[in-house]
Amino acid sequence: MNKFMEFLEGFLLPIADRLNNNRYLTALRDGFMVALPLIIFGSIFVVIANFPFLDKVISEEAFAAYQAALGPASASTLSIMGMFVIIGIGYKLIEHYGLESIYGGVVALASFLILTPQVFEEVNGVIPTSSLGAEGMFLGIFTAFISAELYRFFVQKDWIIKMPSGVPGAVSKSFSALIPITLTLSIFLVIRIVFSFTSFETVQNFIYTLIQEPLTALGSGLPATIIAVILIQVFWFFGLHGQIIINSVFDPIWYALNDQNLDAFQAGEELPNVVTKQFIDTFLVGMGGTGMTLAVIILIFIIGRSRQLKELGKLGAPAGLFNVNEPIIFGLPIVMNPLILIPWLVAPVVVTLITFFSMSTGLVPKPAGIIVPWTTPPLISGFLATGNAWQGAALQAFNLVVVCVIWWPFLKILDKNYYEGENEAESVD
Repeated sequence: MNKFMEFLEGFLLPIADRLNNNRYLTALRDGFMVALPLIIFGSIFVVIANFPFLDKVISEEAFAAYQAALGPASASTLSIMGMFVIIGIGYKLIEHYGLESIYGGVVALASFLILTPQVFEEVNGVIPTSSLGAEGMFLGIFTAFISAELYRFFVQKDWIIKMPSGVPGAVSKSFSALIPITLTLSIFLVIRIVFSFTSFETVQNFIYTLIQEPLTALGSGLPATIIAVILIQVFWFFGLHGQIIINSVFDPIWYALNDQNLDAFQAGEELPNVVTKQFIDTFLVGMGGTGMTLAVIILIFIIGRSRQLKELGKLGAPAGLFNVNEPIIFGLPIVMNPLILIPWLVAPVVVTLITFFSMSTGLVPKPAGIIVPWTTPPLISGFLATGNAWQGAALQAFNLVVVCVIWWPFLKILDKNYYEGENEAESVD
C-alpha cells in the first residue's frame, strides 16, 4: 500500500500542480464562473416554464402563452452562454497579466463575432443563437485565448497611443487600447477571409468538424467519464481540488452536451446525451459534494460510536446537505488516509455505472440540460435536473444507499480505531 501511495504521489502531484498553475486552464475555469449566475438564472426559468402537470391544469393556448412569456429568460442566457464564457476567459487571462482586463473581454467577444458566420436575410445579417451557444463553444474558447494573447503582445510591445497627463483616465485607457485592439481584430478578419476560400467556408465549421465533434463524442462516452471521475477522486485524496482540475479540461465538453439536451428538451424531442454537466454535478458531486460524502454522514449517525466521528457528523451534516464537504474531507480525514482509499475510489465509479445505465436504458430520464445550482440538496436536484421527473430523485436516493453499503465496512473499522483510541486515552488519564 505504501509503495502504491508513493507511486501515486510521485506521478500525480506534479501533473496536478502544473494543471493548477496553468494560466489558460485557470482562465477557462474562471470564465465559466463568470457565466454561472446567468446560466443558473436561465435554468431556473426553464424549470418554471416546464412545471410538471401545468399543461394538464390550464388550456393548451394558455400554456403556450405562459411558455412564450418565460422563454426570453433562457434564450438570453442559456442559449448564448458561450458568449458570456468568452468574455470571462478574455477578461481573466488579461487580468492574469496585470493589464486592463475589460479590454481582454471585449476584444475576445469581438474577435469571436468576426469569425462567426452570419445568415443574411432581406435587410439585416443575423447571427444564429446556436453559434453563440454549444456549437460555438470551442471556437469561442480558442478565440478568447488567442485574442487575449495578441492583445497582450501588442500592449507589451508598447504599440499604444500615449495621451498627455492631463487627459482623463478613461479617455487615456481607451486610446491606449485602440491600436492593440485594431491589430488583433484585423488578424481575425484576415483569418475569416482566408477560411471563406476553403471547403470549410468558416472557422466555426473547421473547429466543429475537426475538433469539437470528436471531443464531444469522446467526452459523452462512459470510459472517458469514468477516467474523469477517478482522477477527481485521486486528486482530492492528495488534498488537491480535483473538481477544479478536471473540470477545467472537461467543462467545455460537458456544457456542450448539456446544451444539446436543453435544446431537445425545449423542443419536446428525445434527449441525445446521458453524460452532461448535470450528470456529473447532480448525480455525483450533488450528493454531499465530491465522493458523495452525504452517505458518509448518514453512516456516521447510524454506526458511529467514537466521539470524533459523532462530532464530525454534527459539524458536517448541515454543510453536506448543501454539497459542501470540506469538513468531511479534512475532518474524517479523507486526504492521505489509506484506510478509506478503496471506498473513496470505488463508490463514485459504481454510481457512475448505475446512473449511466439507468438513463441509457430509459429507466430514468436523461438530464434535461437544466443547470441546477450546485448547492441544491439531493433529491430536489435530481428531480429538477431530469426535467421535473421523480425518477431523478429516486435514482439519487438509491445511489446514496449504494454508497452507504460500499463505505460501511471501512467506516466501521475507522470508527473502531477512533473509539478504542479514545478509550485508551481516557484510561491513561
